[in-house]
Amino acid sequence: MSAEILKVQKEAPEAPHIQYAASFIVRGAVIGIPTDTFYGLATDPFNLSAVEQIYRIKGRPETRALPILVNSLEQAVTLARDLPSSFLMLAEKFWPGALTLVVDATHKLPLKVTANTGRVALRWPNSSVACAVIQAAGMPVTGTSANVSGFPACSSGDQVFRQMGDRLPLIIDSGETGAALGSTIVELRGDSWRILREGLLGEAEIRDVLGE
Repeated sequence: MSAEILKVQKEAPEAPHIQYAASFIVRGAVIGIPTDTFYGLATDPFNLSAVEQIYRIKGRPETRALPILVNSLEQAVTLARDLPSSFLMLAEKFWPGALTLVVDATHKLPLKVTANTGRVALRWPNSSVACAVIQAAGMPVTGTSANVSGFPACSSGDQVFRQMGDRLPLIIDSGETGAALGSTIVELRGDSWRILREGLLGEAEIRDVLGE
């Protein structure tokens, strides 16, 4: 069965379309959504069967955690615990945007989402569509890239369809994201930090905010 393609406006996504897409997530389905970097696979991170679906759909090893997308700083804080001061400094500077922050996860987040690490990767994307989906679903959503593991990340709904059209019920298509790089991933532990993946944000920008 091929995925349904739902075309929406990038900057002002149509509310009925977003509501329709969010209903899939609420029911535990996995759908493709655009972000400000690449397209992602969105589902309910608290639903274990939905989380298992993502690993199966992507062919992703379960030893790799699933990043979570939020649409506010407050929502991110509810998913984490013992946040270092560097988290707020970086989030307030770069969110919404292409920065993923890895911190200790709240105990209410299933261990499976964290790949049994107890750590969670959080991001507030600068994407009207992604944020509207989160709002309509009433929860944060998973945000791992919408591609088969080992294949290139997708910057358009067409690319997602070509790679995963037979694995998803729905793909929200808002056209090209224009991204060539993913988000920069920064791991925070107490007073220390390190870049796990350099993306759109450079190390110098991170150092500048943290006063180093």
